[in-house]
Formats: sequence, C-alpha cells, structure tokens
Amino acid sequence: MIKIEFTPEEIDALEYERYHHPDPKVQKKMEVLYLKSQKVEHQEICHLCRISKTTLTTYLKQYQDGGIERLKEFGYAGPSSELDEHATTLEDYFKEHPPRTVAEAQHAIQEQTGIERSPTQIRAFMKRLGMKCRKVGYVPGRAANPDKQAEQETFKTQELEPRLAEAKAGKRRVLFMDAAHFVLGACLSMVWCFTRLFIASPSGRQRFNVLGAVDAVTKEIFTVTNG
Repeated sequence: MIKIEFTPEEIDALEYERYHHPDPKVQKKMEVLYLKSQKVEHQEICHLCRISKTTLTTYLKQYQDGGIERLKEFGYAGPSSELDEHATTLEDYFKEHPPRTVAEAQHAIQEQTGIERSPTQIRAFMKRLGMKCRKVGYVPGRAANPDKQAEQETFKTQELEPRLAEAKAGKRRVLFMDAAHFVLGACLSMVWCFTRLFIASPSGRQRFNVLGAVDAVTKEIFTVTNG
C-alpha cells in the first residue's frame, strides 16, 4: 500500500478542490486523495469513486510526484485555439461583465479580440475557462463578510457539532429551521459566469410565510404557515 503523509493545509486544499475545481475529472482525483487523507481503505476508495486499483495507484503516484498541481495535469493535448491566447484577458473581462447568453459572449469576444467564432466554439471556450451558465441567486448583505464567516465557523465547531453529537446519542433534540417568504419580486435570469452570482433580495409586506424545521437525527419535518 502506498503511504502518504498529509498536512492539515493539504487536506484543506483537497477538500476545497474536490468541489470547486472546474474540471470534473480533476474533482474526482481530488476526491480520491481526500479519501486517502481520511485513511479510507484503498478497496473502499475504488468502490466509492468507481475507479480501478490501477487508476488509484496512478493518482497516488501523481500526488507523490507533484502534489495537488500534478493532479490538475493531463497527459493529452488537443488542438490549440487562437482564443486561448486571450484567455487571461477574457477571463478578467467576463468576471466584470458576465454574459447572459452565448451570443452576448460571442459579440464581446469579437469586440475585445477581433476574433470571430461560432456559438459552439464560444461555448466550448467559456467552459475551458471554468464558466457555466448558472442562475443568479440572492444572498444576505453581510454573508461575504470575513468576520461573519469566522463567526460562523466558530459556531459550527464549538456550538453546533457538539450538540449534533449529543442528539445522535439521544441526549437532546436538534432542529434545523428556516423560513420561506413568497413575495412578488424580480425574475432571476441565467448568466455565464465563473461562480454563481447573487443580488440583493426585495422586501415585501404582503407575503405568504412558511416556517419549516427538520429533526437532525430522525429527519422528521415540521411546518407552520400564515395562510
């Protein structure tokens, strides 16, 4: 069995990349190494990730040779595109001006580079950049605040996780609660972007409110409405 020692920083990086890397093949590699870092048996890793023992060995040796960056490399090369020479510039442009449609991106690319390509080629190029067509969502104004994020992480490790352990042991009951407020508002659209975009949500007085709770252990659901 191949033995690899993982630092906490490497485990955190694998945990992040297995969900956030734009290439699903790289995500699978990261998942394999993350499971390895959690001391999961090789046979179980192969079963969970649906890979052969040979593939598992290849991934482990790649990680030993060059770490996470080596896992992001592939041994094949397809035909190069003239657009790839402008990848960095266009990536910066689209982060500031996410296009709503492929046609809009096609027009922007032609304006920025002078290169004209078909919608199919434009779509493939944006996917190579790591873009996907995602629905815009709402986010509370303070959710991206670093202090708020640190506060949430402290609550998770010091408050929530100990209580969940007590709930599983039958010592207390933990309910996860949330509310939905149905109100006339903006119709969210789809845009091509690198990460999902969020806009501030509108407020409303006359709305239908739904309060829901789910038991953390039994998964029993409770609801209360004002209708």
